[in-house]
Amino acid sequence: MSLPKLYIPGPVDIAPETYAAMAEPIIGHRGGDFEALYASIQPALKQIAGTERNVFLSTSSAWGVMEAAVRNLVQTKVLNLCCGAFSDKWYGVAKSCGKQAEKIQVEWGEAIDPEVVRAKLAEGGFDTVTLVHNETSTGVMNPLREIAEVVKSFDGVLLVVDTVSSFSAAPTPMDELGIDVLLAGVQKALALPPGLSIFGVSEAALERAKTTENRGYYFDFLEFAKADKGNNTPSTPAIALLYALRQKVNAIAEEGLENRYARHSKLNKMLGDWAAKHGFKNFAPEGHESQSLICIDNQDGRLDVPAFSKALRAKHNLLINGGYGKIKGTTFRISNMGNETVETMQHLIDCLDDVIKDFI
Repeated sequence: MSLPKLYIPGPVDIAPETYAAMAEPIIGHRGGDFEALYASIQPALKQIAGTERNVFLSTSSAWGVMEAAVRNLVQTKVLNLCCGAFSDKWYGVAKSCGKQAEKIQVEWGEAIDPEVVRAKLAEGGFDTVTLVHNETSTGVMNPLREIAEVVKSFDGVLLVVDTVSSFSAAPTPMDELGIDVLLAGVQKALALPPGLSIFGVSEAALERAKTTENRGYYFDFLEFAKADKGNNTPSTPAIALLYALRQKVNAIAEEGLENRYARHSKLNKMLGDWAAKHGFKNFAPEGHESQSLICIDNQDGRLDVPAFSKALRAKHNLLINGGYGKIKGTTFRISNMGNETVETMQHLIDCLDDVIKDFI
């Protein structure tokens, strides 16, 4: 049997035209050909990020840039906003980097309350806040705009936002919201193979980095900024992935961002309607549902998630996710991000219906 089509929350299915772009000839990365490639990616990428500044390109997973943000920006203490596996991990990363860190911790499946953030920052001593916009482990989308407004009301506090599973699927306007570092991997909503991350850095963040000791080299924001002036990267880039990125951001520009947001919202509703039809609830609270995936609540245990997932793959060669971390099995996750259409989602739903009748 061929490999299954992926409906997991990343990596997701890759379009044939994206694979084709990766087959472009490899070029030297310290010359005019690469500089032209780098520059050609920027206009559409900046539009998606909502910034006038160039977006840096890192040959790493998003975790590299997440750690980099801590190492470059935190001088006194960082506040980590924790509501799931990936936002929780950021607290551990900060501690492992030797930084002072505190966290606002809510139960998995809940969203971060901006007023709780305000109260914590009012205690003083913080210079950085980290937020996961779309917590992939729980399907919760945090109120980005409201939290950004709170953080920006405190002088000298920089905001770092992980948009790993929301970038291009929901609005993340960096400049408008005053986000200081906006980062994403490419293997989720952008629908590229893993191995590349993109990130925008504000002028305030670059100024902070100048006075931060022990930034390291590979993820030094100042090295990225210096290389960017020449349309380049500080270290050897993943050239094939940059060809793919160019193809993808240009395709997004052609689709139109508002159309892309609307498409993700429509497809996500299809999954929500399917879950409700079978008596399941969204694990995320109302008003805070992800638009790029759904995390379905199975805490009553009426669905044998591993067996259901196995049967779906065996019968229809489709792969969903059986939940993550401590909510594995008590939830399951299905992605609608990237290249999916009404037709492909309807096919998935028909297959889900075909299999679930044997389980509930």
